[in-house]
Amino acid sequence: MKKIAWLLTLILLVGTVLTACGDGDSQKSGDAGTTGKKLETVRVGIFKNVTHAAGYVALENKYFEKYWGEGVKVEVTPFDNGSDFSTALATDQIDLGFVGPGPSTNQYLKSKNFKVISGSNNGGAVLVVGKESGIASPKDLVGKTVAIPTRGSTNEISLRLLLQQEGLKVTTDTSGVQIIARAPSDTLIAMRQKEIDATLIPEPWGTQMEKEGTGKILVDWDKIPPNNGNYPLTILVASDNFLKDHRDMAKGAIQANIDAIEFIKANPDKSYDLINKQLKQLSGKGLDNELIKAALSRLNLTPDVSKEAIEEMAKVSIDAGFIKNVKKEELDLSKFLDLTLLDEVKKEKK
Repeated sequence: MKKIAWLLTLILLVGTVLTACGDGDSQKSGDAGTTGKKLETVRVGIFKNVTHAAGYVALENKYFEKYWGEGVKVEVTPFDNGSDFSTALATDQIDLGFVGPGPSTNQYLKSKNFKVISGSNNGGAVLVVGKESGIASPKDLVGKTVAIPTRGSTNEISLRLLLQQEGLKVTTDTSGVQIIARAPSDTLIAMRQKEIDATLIPEPWGTQMEKEGTGKILVDWDKIPPNNGNYPLTILVASDNFLKDHRDMAKGAIQANIDAIEFIKANPDKSYDLINKQLKQLSGKGLDNELIKAALSRLNLTPDVSKEAIEEMAKVSIDAGFIKNVKKEELDLSKFLDLTLLDEVKKEKK
């Protein structure tokens, strides 16, 4: 009897130890965000531009729910510019979303609490000049006023690079090129009323100005620097907290983004209506499908991200004073990009 009692005690003791070890592993996995409890609501930020087409299709086709689960509510917040978006991400008003590298890099160097996890679109901005502005080449921009969506935006960085290529300076008088910030919808009105001479603006605004006859595209998307249009204009970013606690869901967002890119490439005609539905919801106004088609032709949808291009743009921001207290030779964006989940998704798709 004593021997049997001893064996029972030993079995119970081993079971207790194994259970404790299992609990420890489960807790560790949960901390990594792989088996932790899923959020009931995920807050997604996005712009009111066709350059965010992959995000629109992912929302319309419910790709996020596909990877997050049907019970997860996707709460979408539209933004007019990257500065507001980046501030919202840094202050925990949204969890992840689509933005340009210019303002997000500026904000990251201040708060350092979010990361780039995937690309979504390369290029898609154009330089438009007024039909009666007399501007026939970028060199004619001297003494002219050029609008960009917001200060420090990716579009302003591209404009400054373009002016550098032409040997032109940014000034506050007629000796150089004057840059002003206007929301795209206001820029459209300003172009109609001839209050500005030109604008470097994301699609579909450039196409719209050209179609209605108020402006003409002087420098097309595939000639806009850096890399002749092959630079990240729309990237997918996520907060550090979201990545830490829900890394599996961040991976799902990347998968949704890639699925949307593949859908648009395989089904362009079907995509126009999907994109238009989101534009109507986000801005209250849709576009003619032919306009969306023309705008999409100027995008290079891709999940790939060029770290070198983002660094080049960041250095322009430093020179322009948008990034302060950082010297170009000391710039370190190695922790700004976390493409490990993107690499995992790509390997799984092979």
